[in-house]
Parts: sequence; structure tokens; C-alpha cells
Amino acid sequence: MASDADRDPLHHTQKMQARLQDTIDHLREDIGKVDEPKFKAMFETAAEVLGGLKKAFSDYEQKNEAAWR
Repeated sequence: MASDADRDPLHHTQKMQARLQDTIDHLREDIGKVDEPKFKAMFETAAEVLGGLKKAFSDYEQKNEAAWR
């Protein structure tokens, strides 16, 4: 049986935001480790895309967008 926290959407959005941030941080750290422009561009792009997804979770929590109201 699911706990109260498991039923709360905010519990899940907050956990996912933390995981996304960890991945964003890892991508950006790796950019400095490799000296290859296409790699750097790919990892920076991936970090930006995940940042947008993280923002979508935040917008859901705060009901900032019409779709979440």
C-alpha cells in the first residue's frame, strides 16, 4: 500500500527535480574535463534541456502555467 507521501504529487516532483539537478551538475562538471567542442556543446545542450524540464516540474508545483491550474 502506498504511503501518504507516495500519493502526494509534490513529493514526486521534488524528488525528480533533485535528480535532474544532479544530472545537470554532472553534465556541466564533465564539460570542463574534455577538450572537444562538439562534446561540450552536446553536454551544455543536454544540461539546458534538463533545466527546462526541471522548470516544468517547478511550474507544476507553483501552478505558474495555465496548463497546471
